[in-house]
Amino acid sequence: MTAIRVVAFGGGHGLSASLRALRRSARDLELEITAIVTVGDDGGSSGRLRVERDALLPPGDLRQALAALAADHPTHRLTATLMQHRFESMTAAARARVAGRGPRLERRADQGGDTLAGHPVGNLLLLGLIEMLGDPVAALDHAAEMVGARGRVLPMALHAVGIEADLVHADGSRETVRGQHSVAVAEGRVEAVRLDPADPPACPEAIAAVRDADWLIFGPGSWYTSVLPHLLVPRLAEAIVASPARRLVTLNLTPDKETSGLSTADHLAALHWYLPGLRVDTVLADSKWAGEPEPVRAAAQDLGADLILTPVAVADGSPRHDPEALGAALVPVLGATR
Repeated sequence: MTAIRVVAFGGGHGLSASLRALRRSARDLELEITAIVTVGDDGGSSGRLRVERDALLPPGDLRQALAALAADHPTHRLTATLMQHRFESMTAAARARVAGRGPRLERRADQGGDTLAGHPVGNLLLLGLIEMLGDPVAALDHAAEMVGARGRVLPMALHAVGIEADLVHADGSRETVRGQHSVAVAEGRVEAVRLDPADPPACPEAIAAVRDADWLIFGPGSWYTSVLPHLLVPRLAEAIVASPARRLVTLNLTPDKETSGLSTADHLAALHWYLPGLRVDTVLADSKWAGEPEPVRAAAQDLGADLILTPVAVADGSPRHDPEALGAALVPVLGATR
């Protein structure tokens, strides 16, 4: 039986939840999973590496996707856990231990300097592989082998991009905010978002995966900084529109800071705004968190989609997707291609 080829778009925790759900679906369906990851992250460790090492790609979201797809074998799980391990700041005891080991170390200890603090091991590993191999796709494929990934992880573009947003504040004033992290935490309503450069080089392997896919999955995740950026890469957007694949949108449970004031239906309208040629087959939303269903259903129909309302949130009542429940909900949808 031929595997169902699924391409999931996103970044960060949202894409991680989607990939874990797809791995759950793979218990019942034969899936070939490809993650296409946004490359605009400029916060935390990824942001530091972009500045300090002129990193070709911000590795954080790519690392999380690899960890989400890691195999269950103990060796692979340990490697994935290692990749997620984040170095903490040097403690006072550690600084004391370097005393007497030379002026350079003593000076760093006195200043509290710790260049590793805050970096996950996997970010440094990916950076090293990319620098060593000179090919981000080859580096990601090698890292995927290290964790026995049940799928492939690809960047949406071959180098890092910037994200800019035009904001409207409560008092009516306007502001342009630059940088993914700044957009994600900025106060105000996002009026428009764009990439810098506007036409980054799309990853050829990502284009090929979209062209050959049976399903394209968008969301969940930060809408303006993780989901929509894929629609702003011209060649990738063209491939998404031209692909014969079916398309599914998994909606967020609650708005995040960057989508404050945006209703659930507005999230769907934003997809059409940034890629008017996009048609969607299925919209999946949690029956509790979606709010009034009719506006969401109407927005889904505007994209050509059917709305499926089903419980996909964790049982403790917090607004987080449960990969087990989401994966079970995806099985009959993805299996409909048979």
